[in-house]
Amino acid sequence: MNQLTSTRAWIGWLFVAILLAGSGDVFASTNTLTLGRENNWLLINGPAIPGGSIRINYLEAYCRANSTDADWVKHTVIHHTSEVLSMSADRKVLRLRDQLADGVVVEHTITAGADEVDFALTANNPTARTSEAHWAQPCVRLGDFTGFGSSQTKDDYAYVPKCFIFLDGKLERMPTRAWATQARYIPGQVWCPKSVPRADVNPRPLSPLVPSNGLIGCFSGDEKLIWATAWEPYQELFQGVGRCLHSDFRLGGLDPGQTKKIRGKIYIVPNNVPGLLKRYEKDFPPK
Repeated sequence: MNQLTSTRAWIGWLFVAILLAGSGDVFASTNTLTLGRENNWLLINGPAIPGGSIRINYLEAYCRANSTDADWVKHTVIHHTSEVLSMSADRKVLRLRDQLADGVVVEHTITAGADEVDFALTANNPTARTSEAHWAQPCVRLGDFTGFGSSQTKDDYAYVPKCFIFLDGKLERMPTRAWATQARYIPGQVWCPKSVPRADVNPRPLSPLVPSNGLIGCFSGDEKLIWATAWEPYQELFQGVGRCLHSDFRLGGLDPGQTKKIRGKIYIVPNNVPGLLKRYEKDFPPK
């Protein structure tokens, strides 16, 4: 091989390396997420998303404690209304206000980036009474993303093997080991972190396993993409009954006059699990 050929080969390999290193940036620049709001549904839209959008029941419910073995309607749910305050012209920033029946007000600023959606919440109790609002449920529908939507299959649980959490520091696909099957309501699966009482989570089967972190996610049908979400603080991770996944955020009750901040993220990124973990650890550093 002469010097010119060698130089050309070296340049070629360098070009390929640059392309591979920057593939995430290329994906982000072409994905360009936007937001929508239809009744109680939050829509995340993007050209790279299978089916074009992801629908979220946002929020499905605000909830009381002592919920693991309680009637969902009669005990757990605190009724609320949701109001759109504003949507930016580029559909990148959505502001909502939730009014809970017990007087608590929660304001949401939801911001779409290239390959993520950021949630910044402020919960305030302006009343003279302690609020029983301990947690809340964003219900993310992922059938189409995983390739097992209602148009592909009648099996509501065919998507489950595409889903994952982290146990013992490693990604584990569902159904995980020690899959629980008994609860007030079945099926489904709940994972409770150490910081939350096990009596205060969704009344679906409660896994004996404790998640290593607050990430829950799934792979796209072709395994090229990952959808994942996390909240801080979080109440539970949950595989539900609507071809859905949850990271449900924690309020922990609010004293009269108290204000609390809650943060959340949704990631829609190329299938690079170590890269996802690095990003999560940067966004949610240990306290």
